[in-house]
Amino acid sequence: MPPTSPDESPMDSWRNERRDQAVAAFDARIPALYADEINLHADIDNWATRAPGAPTSLFVWGPLGVGKTHAAWRAARRWVGAQFASDYRGTPVVQTWRSTALFDALRPDSEGGTPKKLMRELQTASLLYIDDLAAARVSPSGWTQERLYEIFDERYVNRLPVLVTSDVKPNQISHIVGERVTSRAAEIFRGGVVHLAGSDRRQGGAA
Repeated sequence: MPPTSPDESPMDSWRNERRDQAVAAFDARIPALYADEINLHADIDNWATRAPGAPTSLFVWGPLGVGKTHAAWRAARRWVGAQFASDYRGTPVVQTWRSTALFDALRPDSEGGTPKKLMRELQTASLLYIDDLAAARVSPSGWTQERLYEIFDERYVNRLPVLVTSDVKPNQISHIVGERVTSRAAEIFRGGVVHLAGSDRRQGGAA
């Protein structure tokens, strides 16, 4: 494909084309409710655009209805586009899950699923986005916490980014995720914890 401007090399043109394709594919996955562009908190935008000094992972927390999920989807979209820089190495793979659906899919008896394959994909994806982590149902046997540890530990040792939304702080979900995940999270999200404040938009709060 020829350059689109005198200053754009064939490699840049090819990379930009791949970026646009990747962003368009991600757009097709964004739920309709979160399709509109919004202004992002500065720290979220810095993470999404790979600004100098931005953390690798991001934990967005705040009360119900303040727009955490909307912000996370839009941030993930920007993150995808930002991967196509001079260090481009291929199309990023993004796993996006609501916590409750994720653990249903990981259960050995999940219908038509392949939990082991999914676990590996969660551990190795370019970006893992888990929405509403604090909503995960805790199993008495500790099964939920063990699966979370498998995911977070693998991503921790390989320095792979994680995007999480929650209605409580990272240090307030140990009863759900377990002490080992809480310990990993303290390092994974160091410098990347963002608090969104405001009223519940679903009940007429300020946008």
